[in-house]
Formats: sequence, structure tokens, C-alpha cells
Amino acid sequence: MNRLIDDLDQAVDEDSVADWLMHHPDFLLRHPAVLAKLEVPHDSGGATSLIERQVAVLREQLAHERDRLHHLVARAHDYEALLTRVHELTLRLIVAPDPQQALHVLEQALRKHFKADAVAIKLFPLEAEARASDPLVRDFVDFVDRDRCLCGPFAPEQAEALFGPLALEIHSAALVPLRAHEHTGVLAIGSTDPKRFSPDMGTELLERLGAIAGAKLADLAHRGQAA
Repeated sequence: MNRLIDDLDQAVDEDSVADWLMHHPDFLLRHPAVLAKLEVPHDSGGATSLIERQVAVLREQLAHERDRLHHLVARAHDYEALLTRVHELTLRLIVAPDPQQALHVLEQALRKHFKADAVAIKLFPLEAEARASDPLVRDFVDFVDRDRCLCGPFAPEQAEALFGPLALEIHSAALVPLRAHEHTGVLAIGSTDPKRFSPDMGTELLERLGAIAGAKLADLAHRGQAA
């Protein structure tokens, strides 16, 4: 009984000390001699001073933050390189004299600079009657008039409609909306890598690319009508 009482008293005293320290977090700073005497067991079974343990934790946190910073810097460099490629592609599209040349420029740039294994550009008619009879519209009914990109794997019939004989080799793709004169459409960028395009990836740059391509196609179509 006496031992039980002693254990309870000790537990109450420890709880009181812990509670007091929580309300006085600067105590160990004001009493460094006490801090130096404290010991925290290592996983290996040894013991180390609290200061050493805190330093080790801080080093681990610093290493984690350094790795995170390096990752962010690398992502920033990659994004800057992509912006440069989009800029170069825009300049080449500006001087394209006709829709065929514009589409050729776009496809070549995507294959060379954006690691595309397959590229397809499909335009949908705007008129309701024309859409009703268009098999491509039926395959992409959920994508027609969409404003945002759609990335990831997709149905085999959609892959075949876009990439034809290459459909079996394409395991992920980005579907980029296009807006052209009297048409809406899709710019499809396919990859043999199933992880190349994922549903949670950022699509802002792809959507900008689609807006540029759509504007060029609309401009060329307008010029053709004017002529």
C-alpha cells in the first residue's frame, strides 16, 4: 500500500512538473545548467543531452526543407524551360500561312519539345445537326465545349478515335480544348508512359497552349473566308 501511495505521489508530482514547464517554456533557457543535465534516451539504447537531441531534430528538419527547396527550384527551372518552348512555338504559329502548316508546326513542336509520342487535332462542328451525325462528337460528348484540360487514361474507343493505329501504345494523354472559327475541338497529346499525364497534374500551361493554337486556327479560317 505504501509503495502504491508513493507511486501515485510521484506521478502527481511529475504531472505537476510537466504542466508547470508547459506554462513556462523559457525555464530551460533561463537555467542552462538544468538543461545540460537532462537526458533523452536514443533509439539505440544510449542517452544524449536534450540540447544534442534538439540539434539532431533541427538538422533533420533542415535536411527536409533543403530537399524541398531543391525540388521547388528544379520545378521552377522546368517550368521556365516550358514557357520558353511555348513562346517559341507561338512565334512559329504566328507566321504559319495556312491551317495545314499551323497544324504541322504544332505537331512537330509537341513531339520534339513536349515529349509527345502521339499528337492528334480534331475539330467538332458547332451546328447541332452536324454534331448529332459526327461519330467523333459521340465519343467525346463529355469533352465538347469543355474549358479545362482532361488528363490521364481514357477509354479505348476514344484512344482509337484520336490516335488510330497508335491507340494500343498510348497509355495516358492530355486532352486540350481548342476554340477555332466555327469549330470547337481537342488537341490530344498522347504518351506511352502511363504516368506521363495524370488527373491531378497542373494544366495551366496546356490550356494556354490550346488557347494560342485555337486563336491561330480561328484567324486563318477568318482570313480564308475574307479571301
